[in-house]
Amino acid sequence: MKILFALLVIIGCFILFNWLMGYRKGNIVIDFDERFFNRDRYISAIKKKLESEGRMVEYKGGGRFLIDGKTYLFIERNVSMGNVPLQRTILKLEK
Repeated sequence: MKILFALLVIIGCFILFNWLMGYRKGNIVIDFDERFFNRDRYISAIKKKLESEGRMVEYKGGGRFLIDGKTYLFIERNVSMGNVPLQRTILKLEK
């Protein structure tokens, strides 16, 4: 019984971690090699990255992007990966 409970806790933690890191259907996740502290440079880097992938991108303001005709909300996450901070960009599809 204890093993089953421990297994359920581990699976639950894994699902929660993936949810927080943006791994859901429809989301766009980008990890840059560079950290951005200036929001305007960060938004420009996101646009450049997506345009290089052949997407049509427009920044609407207020953390919202129009990508290929769909609206996405910009979410930034900072996570420590092996004692190195990772700045993760999550573009969440708005319904």
